[in-house]
Amino acid sequence: MSALILHRVDELRAHAEAARRAGRRVGVVLTMGALHEGHLSLVEHAARIADEIILTVFVNPTQFGPNEDLAKYPRTLERDIELATKAGATCVFAPDAKEMYPGADATRVVVSKVSEPLCGRFRPGHFAGVATVVTKFFAILGPSVALFGRKDYQQLQVIRTLVSDLLLPIEVIGLPTVRDADGLARSSRNVYLSSEERQRALAIPRALSRAFEVFTGGERDRAKILELVSEELRKGNLDVQYAELLDADDLSSFPTETLPDRALLAIAAYCGSTRLIDNIVLGEDPSPIGLP
Repeated sequence: MSALILHRVDELRAHAEAARRAGRRVGVVLTMGALHEGHLSLVEHAARIADEIILTVFVNPTQFGPNEDLAKYPRTLERDIELATKAGATCVFAPDAKEMYPGADATRVVVSKVSEPLCGRFRPGHFAGVATVVTKFFAILGPSVALFGRKDYQQLQVIRTLVSDLLLPIEVIGLPTVRDADGLARSSRNVYLSSEERQRALAIPRALSRAFEVFTGGERDRAKILELVSEELRKGNLDVQYAELLDADDLSSFPTETLPDRALLAIAAYCGSTRLIDNIVLGEDPSPIGLP
């Protein structure tokens, strides 16, 4: 049986409220569609901890900049519904932009500090768009558990912050990045990569793995680790936007060049025209390419 398909805010709100009245725990996975194994792993995990599993498919226009890929972002709703149902979703919510942004659209949710470094420097307004649409979804859904992948680590920290600051009745769970066998993080944008570009993109998980290797071996010098990372990225001939080591909780810079025993290494780079992001929390996450 296919998942229930809803398109209107009032329908989704009523559906979630009815599920809770029936004693069913509501789990939610927010997506922009073009589902891949990373999304489906979130749905599968949600099905293990909740009863009513709602997946949203909405390409959110407010998180795209003027020169970004809103128009060409892949839209595969029928396929998404089929995959989500097989993974355990009981409901798919697929609104249009007018449904999610009615009226004057004068309100934005801005999460300061944690949204400012990394992608925040290069994508002005992006995280305000993300925070706004996520807050809308949480307002519609009510008390629930929401699952997100750690590949979009900064986004996850922005959402955790807004939930905490706004006292929203949402439990946020971050799950490990899903990767292909060669270590490349699953992303809807991977479809844009040519076969040659995909091979070059492997420099990103190699760089993360190299950092994991030396950090696990005891290296704590920030500059030395970043030089090793840069060396690997250069081998892929990538246009690197950033490769940074930051506090894994609030994304602040470290006060000294000596790292603590837990640190976020985040990378963003263009491979051809495709922007890729990836990360590892050193001292916490496993190596992306299976090093011990």
